[in-house]
Parts: sequence; structure tokens; C-alpha cells
Amino acid sequence: MTARITEVETIDIRFPTSRRLDGSDAMQAAPDYSAAYVVLHADDPAVPEGHGFTFTIGRGTELAAHAAAVVGERVKGLAVDEIVGDLGGFWRHLTGDSHLRWLGPDKGVIHLGTAAVVNAAWDLAGKLAGKPVWKLLADLGPEQIADLVDWRYLRDALTPEQAIDLLRRKRQGRAEREAHIRAHGYPAYTTSAGWLGYDDDKLARLCREAVEAGWDSVKLKVGADLDDDRRRCRIARDVIGPDRRLMIDANQVLGVEEAVVWHAALAEFDIWWFEEPTSPDDVLGHAAIQRRIAPTHVATGEHAHNAVMFKQFLQQGAIGVCQIDACRLAGVNEAVATLLLAAAHDVPVCPHAGGVGLCELVQHLSIFDYVAVSGSLQDRMVEYVDHLHEHFADPVRVSGARYLVPEAPGYSSRIRRESLRHYAYPEGAAWSAPEGAHAR
Repeated sequence: MTARITEVETIDIRFPTSRRLDGSDAMQAAPDYSAAYVVLHADDPAVPEGHGFTFTIGRGTELAAHAAAVVGERVKGLAVDEIVGDLGGFWRHLTGDSHLRWLGPDKGVIHLGTAAVVNAAWDLAGKLAGKPVWKLLADLGPEQIADLVDWRYLRDALTPEQAIDLLRRKRQGRAEREAHIRAHGYPAYTTSAGWLGYDDDKLARLCREAVEAGWDSVKLKVGADLDDDRRRCRIARDVIGPDRRLMIDANQVLGVEEAVVWHAALAEFDIWWFEEPTSPDDVLGHAAIQRRIAPTHVATGEHAHNAVMFKQFLQQGAIGVCQIDACRLAGVNEAVATLLLAAAHDVPVCPHAGGVGLCELVQHLSIFDYVAVSGSLQDRMVEYVDHLHEHFADPVRVSGARYLVPEAPGYSSRIRRESLRHYAYPEGAAWSAPEGAHAR
């Protein structure tokens, strides 16, 4: 009998990170890291569950969870073999619903819900293949990788034929790159020291701890008050020394001219990249900022809602660092499309991570990029934030300033059932107990 998907379980899960101001920045003063979580269930007990999610920061997570349930209706009844055997066709099936496209298209809460379902399908595919998702992707042939992508709006920047040629050229040395990444891990940087809500003493202490732990790249949140940012950047630079990279992130709060002025006031601290300096939709604004603050790189993308946005950023020379998000884009397929676009434009990809489980997901995408797409580690790093990994069955592993290669089959996306129960909103004990009364 052919196994079929019979249930798409959705869970609104929220962690009260606002209580310690973890994750605080100029746009999100007190986030509660959250996820709209999906579990795919089949009618055959021999078929593993597929786990996926999209990341949110508190209020409104119920909308993303409901969107995932609506998108998930198109999965019920599908044969498991058909899903995992044609993940490109599966993505096009989900995103081809004309009724749901009217609510986007390819953006907003429906796109977030799609990400959760697609990520769950890739987790299922990895488990059935007995491979971590990065390896599942890296073992595909160039034509198979290209078929994962919807090329409809991308051909003016990169054709499928050009992508296949790029991938074929990178096949040489693939085994050596895989061996290298297994032996040495993937480069990382830390944001854990630099949340905007931390006081100066905590900032200095965490920067010292980062240096002692081997981190050579540190990112600070900025954008609320320029005088405060100058003081905080001075503290960080004094602690980490002149030879480590210091990046800043304004989380979208500045206008174009304001961002240029902000950068000029902080340039003495040797800023390597300026992240999200303005509206995440303003391609031309980012291009203007990039021209005016060079050689500092503009980094953006965690709020770029689809591959078409990345296409435009790259075509306009608007970014020096491409920051994909595994849950803002509609899952693995659209991330692959963006990796191919970035490689074609020779722009390094440094994914956005942190949050709930983003570190767990993006490590797969970056390792695949190195092994099979870009073939390069030059100026490439994955963000790391030391929050909430203990809730995952296969948590990310970091040594020094390197992500260690995930080995377990799947997408490293399964949250433990006890955590799902405890932090489910609003009925979980974390929210229904007296200390959770301030639920956001």
C-alpha cells in the first residue's frame, strides 16, 4: 500500500525570551522567539514524521500557524513517494494555488506558512533517504538541483541552463570540499554578545567571553541612538581588538540618508558590514547606501520575502553580503534558487540565524552551498546565537567559531515533544502558569 500524508499538525510555540531581552534590537525591543511548527503524519507507522517551522517573534504567530494549516490542506492525501521523489514539483504544487497566491503572491503570512510545510517535507525526505538535508542536496545532480527551482521570474538574471552549467563546473572538487567541511566545520560569527537591550558591562563581558571562546567575528545591534552606538562599538572594539571583524545591524530602522550618516559616525571602529540599514524592500536605497559606504559591505536579506527580491538586489549591486533566511523564503527550494543567483553574481551568502531553530536549518544550506554551488568559503559565515538549542532533538554543534557538520538524517528541525507541550501558546505551562501571565 502506498503511504500517504493524512495529517498536517500545526503548533503555535513561543519562548519568553523577552524576559531577559535576548534578541532585542532597534526594531524588536522585547521579542518572544516563536515558531509556527508543522508535523507531517503519514498513514504508515514505518514512515517517519516530517518536522518543519517558520520563525516569528511572538504576537501573530497564530496567523502563521493557521497559514501553515491552510497550505497544508494541499498536502493531505499526497503519496509520500511522490512528495520526496519530486520536491521541485511538490513546491510548485504548494505555491501554485491561485486562491492563496491572491493573498501574496509569494510574500506575507501565506509564504511563511508555506516555508513551514516545505521545510517539513525536506525533513521527511532526508529521513527517508537516511541523509542530513545538506547531503541529500549535495548528492543531487545539476539537473536535479535546477529542477527544484521555479524559474518563472528569474530567467532574466539566471537561466536554468546557466545554473546547470555553474553546477557542473563545481562538480570537480566536490568530494574534497565535503571532506574539508567534515574535518574543519563551517565558519560562523556570533550575535550573542550584542543585543541592544544589554547594558555596557554585559556587552563587555560577553565580548570577552566570545574572544576567549575563539570567535573572530562579532555583530552588534545598532540604530536606536547614535551616541549609544558609538559608545557600544568602542567597548566592543576595545575588547575584541583590531584584528577581529566587527559588524553592525540596524534592523531596518533608518532611512537611506540617515543610514549613510550613521555609518560615517561609526566607521572609525572598522565596520566590516552594515546589516539591514534601511527598509528591507528598498532595493535602490540599498544600492545607494552600498555605493556610499564602500568598502564596508551592505548585508541584507533576512526580510527579503522571495527569490525575486534577491534577484533585484543582486542585479543592482545593492548588497555585498546576501543573507538568506530559511523560514522567510518559502523553504529549501527558494533558498536553493537564491544560492544559485548569489553564486552567479559572485556575492557571498551569510545566512541569518538565531531565533528558534534557524541555526539548525541554515547550517544545511551553507554546507550545501560550499560543497555543490559556490565552492567557496571566502567571506562566508553563518550567524550563531546561543539560544534555545536545548529544545531540539538534533541541536546545532559549534566548536570555536565553526559549525560542525550535522550527521543525523533530516533537517535538524525536530523540537522535542516535551518542549512543544511546555511552550505551546497559550495553553503550555510556560504561558498558563502565573509567571507567564504577561503573555505577549
